[in-house]
Amino acid sequence: MTGADRIVDDLRDESDALDALVGPLSAQQWAEPTPAPGWTIAHQIAHLLWTDRVSLTSVTDEAAFGELLTAAMADPTGFVDKATEELAPTPPAQLLADWRTTRAALHEALRSVPDGRKLLWFGPPMSAASMATARLMETWAHGLDVADTLGVEVRPSPRLRSVAHLGVRTRDFAFTVHSLTPPAEPFRVELAGPGGEVWSWGPEDATQRVTGSALDFCYLVTQRRPLAELDLIAAGPEALRWLQIAQAFAGPPGEGR
Repeated sequence: MTGADRIVDDLRDESDALDALVGPLSAQQWAEPTPAPGWTIAHQIAHLLWTDRVSLTSVTDEAAFGELLTAAMADPTGFVDKATEELAPTPPAQLLADWRTTRAALHEALRSVPDGRKLLWFGPPMSAASMATARLMETWAHGLDVADTLGVEVRPSPRLRSVAHLGVRTRDFAFTVHSLTPPAEPFRVELAGPGGEVWSWGPEDATQRVTGSALDFCYLVTQRRPLAELDLIAAGPEALRWLQIAQAFAGPPGEGR
């Protein structure tokens, strides 16, 4: 067992849960607009397919990934959206089949990465566990877009702990991407998990604190729900500022979906 196995298992289960939502849909439903402006359900799956593809390339062919990185640097704001637009018109059955094949290959590849190897990415290199966590976060977030479109309530699962963990770990990034100096001291974060358990990060005596629902925290850091609608409490001005700008995903500051 590698250090990434548990998270890859969760990534697989999260992907399968989304697959169960989109698999029975008609072609007309795949064309329905989601809460992400300009994106249909097909766009959501196309984006996950493309990102899984490039993640797999990072694991299996560093030279090819270097070429992708060069292309991304030429158009850092439009590179990902362009790839999604190119894939979205694919017939739904083929799009779904390609995603299934690609994600299965990615999951197996991540399990094979030796401990200590860092995988190239569009940001800092990361471990296999970190890449699996990032894929889990994106799969859950885009799956939520699909579920909202279909009027389906997504029940929170223990898999959210990894999404919340990524949200905590990206605190300094959120400040930096907004041209703000990250706070010097660690924050205390205490979140109520879906089974009533408490997930916590940071020292117990920290003066800057965030408490509330783990599900709502995940909504926040993926920018799927506005702060005003969420069960989250910030104690301290820096903690409040963080909740106002939090994002667990790479790229420029988001404006919500």
